[in-house]
Amino acid sequence: MTKEFWKAALIRALRTIAQTAIATIGTTAFIQDVNWMMVGSASLLSGILSILTSIVTGLPEAEPMPVTAKEEPNKEEPKEEPQETAADGYENKH
Repeated sequence: MTKEFWKAALIRALRTIAQTAIATIGTTAFIQDVNWMMVGSASLLSGILSILTSIVTGLPEAEPMPVTAKEEPNKEEPKEEPQETAADGYENKH
């Protein structure tokens, strides 16, 4: 696994930790006082799960982008010829 992979996985895990912390704080504050131990443990667990998921499934943002036909030099796309419509055929014949 490359340096780019670990950087992307860490960024993704930190976002997940922040999202979990915000959701947990919001939920517990609505019901009762904020249980900071629960917020911390749930957030840390979500970060660990995010890293493990990234290892198993991979990260598209850490993989090299494939070259598409539009990016390849000296490769022209075929030009479409204008198609004759029924109205064009009628005008040309009369």
